[in-house]
This record gives sequence, C-alpha cells and structure tokens, in this order.
Amino acid sequence: MTTTTAPRKTTRKPAKVAAPAESAFAAADPVTLRGLYRDMLFVRRFEERTAQSYQQAKIGGYCHLNLGEEATVVGLGAAMRPTDYLFTNYREHGYALAKGIEPGRVMAELYGRSTGTSKGWGGSMHMYDTATRLLGGYAIVGGQVPLAVGAALAIDYRGGDDVVVCQMGEGTTNIGAFHESLNIAALWRLPVVFLVINNQTGMGTTVEKSSAEPDLWKRAAAYRMRGERVDGTDVLAVRDMASELIEAARREGKPALLEAVSYRLKGHSVVDPAKYRSNDAVSTAREHDPIVLWQKRLLDAEVLTEQSVAEIEREVAESVAAAVEFADSSPHPEPSSLFDYNYATPVPGDSRRLPADPLFTA
Repeated sequence: MTTTTAPRKTTRKPAKVAAPAESAFAAADPVTLRGLYRDMLFVRRFEERTAQSYQQAKIGGYCHLNLGEEATVVGLGAAMRPTDYLFTNYREHGYALAKGIEPGRVMAELYGRSTGTSKGWGGSMHMYDTATRLLGGYAIVGGQVPLAVGAALAIDYRGGDDVVVCQMGEGTTNIGAFHESLNIAALWRLPVVFLVINNQTGMGTTVEKSSAEPDLWKRAAAYRMRGERVDGTDVLAVRDMASELIEAARREGKPALLEAVSYRLKGHSVVDPAKYRSNDAVSTAREHDPIVLWQKRLLDAEVLTEQSVAEIEREVAESVAAAVEFADSSPHPEPSSLFDYNYATPVPGDSRRLPADPLFTA
C-alpha cells in the first residue's frame, strides 16, 4: 500500500533585507548622491514615456518596463566598469541607459528605427551594443545565462580583467540552464556575477508558489559560491554590494550570486493589467517606490532642496523629450537591409529573396 502526501503549504514571506549602514550614506559625495537620483528619475520618466508611446502604437511587439526597479538598475551601472560586459533579459531599457547607450538610440530601437541600438530590428527585447558592451537583451527566459558564462570563459582564456554581469528575473532561477551555468562558473572559477532581480512575482506567480526555496540567494550554496541578498530599492546598497562582488570576480575569478529584492510597480508587460495582485500587494509596492524613498532621504539630509528637485525634473523631462524627437525623426530600416545581419561573414548561397520576389529569375 502506498500513501501520498499533499503539497506543502507555506505562508512564509521573503526574508527582510538589512538596510545599509548610514555611514555609507554619510560618507558619499553629495554630487554623487544627486547624480544617482537624477539617473533613477531618468529611467522612470523614460519608461513612462515608453508606455505612452506603446499606447500610441509607435512601439510594437512585447514591451517590459523597469518601473520600480530603478535603484537596482542605476546601482548596478554605478558598480560596473565601462569595459565590463552585461547580459540582460527582456526588461532591459533601463540597463541600456545605465550602461551608457545614448537615450535617443534606445528610444529609436523601441520605435524600430534604423538609428536604434540594433538598427531597428531588435525592438524592446533585443537591444545590443558592442561599444558599451551590452551583449543583448534576451526574450527566452534564461537564454542569456549560458552565454554570459561563455563570455566569462573567453575573458579567463585570454587573461583579461573584465567581468561579466548576468541579470535575470526570479523565475529564471528555476530552469536547468541557470543551475548548469552556476555549476560551470564555480568549477572553472569564471569572472561572472549573476544578478537576480526578485520583484517577488514571476509574471503572475509569486516566488513562494514557484520556488521551494524562496530565499533565492541561498541557491549559490549548492555550488560553493558566495550568495548575497540586498535591498533592491536602495541604490547605495545595490551599488556597494554589486561592486564588492564584481571586484572579487575581477581579482580572484570568484563568481557570485546577488539577489536584489524590489517591487514591480506595474504588470509583467505594458499590456498586463496585473489583476492577479491584491490591493495590499499594490499598496506595498507603492510604499517601496525607490525614487520616492531616495528623494525623501536626500531632502531630509539637505542634499536636495525642493528647488533642485524641480530643476532635475525639468532637465530629465527635456532629455526624454529629446530622445523621443530623435526616434520620431529617424528613418525606418530599408527593406533591402533585411538580410544584412543573418551571418557575421558572407556565406555562399545565402538567399536574399524577399517574399514578393520571383523564385527564379528569367
């Protein structure tokens, strides 16, 4: 006779993350603190304008925004060297900006224009820029993780001191490629830091209902890798921990896993009304708005004033408007360029026949 056990129920909530020491805030240069605020606000306004353009049918395809995750985006950007490589998932607009890509080129890519980062062929989920070493946004969940490990292997093989950062959502930690990649990175001591953005909801499913171990940073222990959890709504906390792990990977080839806990302010994508979220969950997310919290902190410390807040808001609005104008005035890709990037080098017999072209020439 056999017996079955009902699935275990749990009401456990994600563990709280400790706030960074106030000494780090006190020691920071006010210019740096204001710069972090400006960058976070820019990502917020850029994404809000992106949502508006999507509703105006100027942006097509799928579109996922960084609203609520600005502190993690900007904190990571501040921790990386310009020569470090970044692999992301499909929620990558803010990361493209933080990596140094011109806002106009990012918006032009969203608009599908030839001046975009992928010449208009990639759109929202497939931004790529070798100059700033953003090696792609990937639409397939976890598709970027093995590729990031491969890039880290190339760095190690060539003897460089660059580091690869691989960003992903919490849902990616449940796929096989995630575990295989961490295992290889640890075995071969590769310079890669895996960054998990835990906004606590994978599409419409909570972490507790999809992960037997919802403390995602603990998964590093299976590979004898350092794992850390940080408050993803605190830009300094993200910057300092990410910097520590990146520099350890750079010096000693020690891979690491960093979990940044944040709150997604909107649905999974632009068209997701997020009806699966309770009113309490929505209220909690709003209470943890990283920009509101950071602005209050800077105002309380007199690093910002109401006047300087208004000035930054005005400058950011002008910059976003300029990016939109650039995208609007940029040309669409020519149909003749459709096959230009099928292969890295010419391939014999490569067909460039368009759908309306005759199969055989006269």
